[in-house]
Amino acid sequence: MAALLAASLIWAFSFGLIKTQLAGVPPHLVALLRLALSALLFAPWFRPGRIGRRTLGLLAATGAVQYGVMYLAYLASFQHLKASEVALWTIFTPIYVALIADATARTFRRRNLAAAALSVVAAWIVSPRYAGAALAGIALVQLSNVCFAAGQVWYRCLVPPSSETRDREIFAALYCGGSLLAAIPVAISSGMSSALAALTSTQIATILYLGVIPSGLGFFLWNAGVRRSREGTAAVLNNLKVPLAILVSWMIFEPFPSLESLARTVLAVILLVAAVWLTETGTSRENN
Repeated sequence: MAALLAASLIWAFSFGLIKTQLAGVPPHLVALLRLALSALLFAPWFRPGRIGRRTLGLLAATGAVQYGVMYLAYLASFQHLKASEVALWTIFTPIYVALIADATARTFRRRNLAAAALSVVAAWIVSPRYAGAALAGIALVQLSNVCFAAGQVWYRCLVPPSSETRDREIFAALYCGGSLLAAIPVAISSGMSSALAALTSTQIATILYLGVIPSGLGFFLWNAGVRRSREGTAAVLNNLKVPLAILVSWMIFEPFPSLESLARTVLAVILLVAAVWLTETGTSRENN
């Protein structure tokens, strides 16, 4: 669970960077650059000989979905929504994780779904409300959510907790799969060379940070944590980044909040703790 908490904290610092610093940069170019940087980060530890070719191919396919399609949809949504609106519409990921995990296992675990729903309520309480959000943007975020949820479930199936495989020795395969997928729209689009040449030093620094820390380190910690945690707990903690992002914003960027905002955030944290308790106190059969 420590890895999941660390990844959530990393992502809590990342909201707003895409909208404020990368406005005007083609989203598929940003996706490719971020994933390529992530692949390079883990290349020194890559040991493809430790797993079979079939598993290696499935890991690359998982990365293509979890990171490639996810990023293309997620980054494209910023063309239709505000950064805070994008964050709001990511809160349904725990539901998708619970449903996809149950569909994969051909079972139905009410306890996990109830905990996931509780985490959605927790994130909704502290999320800003917006009227008239673009449906295209909302649809893109939901596609992103489903892809990220499916990828983490599939990774746990391919590299179960009982496996002796080290995550760092295989993780470059996921980033390579995501990079190859993201490279397709870049290759068929015109003007990518000029867009790349037009990047400012601030935008380059932002992409370097996003590619190495939130994407490279954050996604690695997340999947490694999912692999070692109960599925229900992993589903719930997909929403931990929301109240964490708010707390980080108050500590660094914004003045002390109103008592109402503070009370909402405290309530959200309590509900998330309750959701984790619900998954952790169930039997192994109910949660895994």
